[in-house]
Amino acid sequence: MSNADTRKVIDAVVEAMTQAAIRGEEVTLPNFGKFKVKDVPAREGRNPATGATIQIAASRKLGFTPAKALKDALNGGK
Repeated sequence: MSNADTRKVIDAVVEAMTQAAIRGEEVTLPNFGKFKVKDVPAREGRNPATGATIQIAASRKLGFTPAKALKDALNGGK
């Protein structure tokens, strides 16, 4: 497979994962891990420069949980 073809495949996989995340779906890559959208509620924070209280808006984030096979590989195959 050429580098250009590999790039097209990777771009297509990333786009599919992005669209699934936008829809709030969990994406699982066997032996690698899971990507899951999490809702973060609004909260108060502090401006570190002034110390003033600020409101941080609610948002969504993408969390990653590694698969057991990945964790084992990172820890020397234990």
